[in-house]
Amino acid sequence: MRTNWYILFCLFPLYLIPAKAIGLPKDDSKYVTISGIVKDKSDKKTLAYANVSISGGTESTVTNADGEFTFKVKEPVEEIAIEVSHLGYNNKRVRLKEGDSQLPTVWLTPATLTLSEVFIDGRNPRELVEEAIRKIPANYSSQANQLTGFYRETARKRRRYINIAEAVIDLHKTPYTQDADRDRVRILKGRRLLSPKASDTLAVKLLGGPNASIYLDVVKNPYLLLSPDILPFYDFHLKEPTAIDKRPQYVVSFTPNSQLPYALYHGTFYIDKERLSFTRAEFFLDMSDQYKATQAILRRKPFGLRFKPVEVAYQVNYIDHEGKTYLNYVRNEIRFKCDWRRKLFSTSYAVVSEMVVTDIKPSVSNIPAREAFGKNQILSDDAALFFDKDFWGNYNIIKPDESLEKAVKRLRKK
Repeated sequence: MRTNWYILFCLFPLYLIPAKAIGLPKDDSKYVTISGIVKDKSDKKTLAYANVSISGGTESTVTNADGEFTFKVKEPVEEIAIEVSHLGYNNKRVRLKEGDSQLPTVWLTPATLTLSEVFIDGRNPRELVEEAIRKIPANYSSQANQLTGFYRETARKRRRYINIAEAVIDLHKTPYTQDADRDRVRILKGRRLLSPKASDTLAVKLLGGPNASIYLDVVKNPYLLLSPDILPFYDFHLKEPTAIDKRPQYVVSFTPNSQLPYALYHGTFYIDKERLSFTRAEFFLDMSDQYKATQAILRRKPFGLRFKPVEVAYQVNYIDHEGKTYLNYVRNEIRFKCDWRRKLFSTSYAVVSEMVVTDIKPSVSNIPAREAFGKNQILSDDAALFFDKDFWGNYNIIKPDESLEKAVKRLRKK
């Protein structure tokens, strides 16, 4: 039998543990599953990655690539209203009624900033970013918090899924006045499917896994983009303002202005006009130097395999609750091509990971080191778990889109 080769991405350490429940608390509350779809009212297109939350609460999820969501809420539902928000749209509030399970389409209207919200700011965009950095201790949580989240990681060979991994995670976040070094993640529940096809001899592993929710938090981990030592290597520009969650936002783009031994990023910050808090970051690895880009993401490859990175993209969203800003959503996509030296055509691969914070509570204590992810641990392969339709229990998850559901069905049969 031919040994599988592995491509390993090293942006962040891989922290995974076996797919089994670890000390799950018993919850006797009764839950109801609410399903729905979110669309743009102007062009009728579905809206992917819209935030869906309980109004006034901390529970949330996001829509999938098809704009669909499922949301598990405690009874009685008639006391609950769901709030749906998306970048550049007005929020929509939906009051639940007893017996609700499938909501009518949630239509979002593109946001139009009023004259009082349109602002011309003559300040230097870099100074604006620096001021937002100085306000981090006031804008973000000054206490430790326990975040429950849902994490999904997929790997595709061309259009076909060859790896699917999912987990409910427990994330301990220390105060934002402290470094991210003491933040920890553990798996509460997880499952995984691998392609059994012999032709999939090139297996792909993404180093980082759920632990990316620690290191991609650009506000908590400034060494990625917001360190005073890093800012001089970028040029900043103000773009047209927009709205997030009914609040006007500064939009600041950034591009590398220096040649360093390692690859930099280009992207966009969204900064709340009133509070000067970072509410969103979108950034991409600079691909102008293929060697540097490869060094940034490739840990190991077999001899004779040629690797070409195509795109490395990140998205980090934050959400406000009771005057403080919290991590809400993290997405990472890596696209690349591989070919053997003696073969004429290359094969395209894509690895996507995403994590949504589904609940936030004050943290009593940190996760014990013995339960936190270890660098050499990995989510165990247990395809049988995918047959349990009630596997996730009362945890909120990101609803699989249609292509992912079909992929799971195909891999189950194999």
